[in-house]
Amino acid sequence: MVIRMRHTRSHTANRRSHHALKSPELAVCKNCGGNHRPHHMCLDCGFYNGKMVLDLAAKKSEREARMNAKRDAIKAQAGDTTPAPVEAK
Repeated sequence: MVIRMRHTRSHTANRRSHHALKSPELAVCKNCGGNHRPHHMCLDCGFYNGKMVLDLAAKKSEREARMNAKRDAIKAQAGDTTPAPVEAK
């Protein structure tokens, strides 16, 4: 059965008193000293619990190489699509 009465502002506010956001708990990385979520790897250095999980430096260099290759391909394609001169009749 549904109660069909209007809830007062104070009643609504009391119900919503637990809806506030809480600040995240952060742990300190043993390798680099940065903050990360507990039981997760550090996003700065890629270490978790003193062990390297991801080699972020290698991933970053691979990404840079891929982005540079893409940039060069776009520049080359833009250079090839220059409009051809129109012949005068």
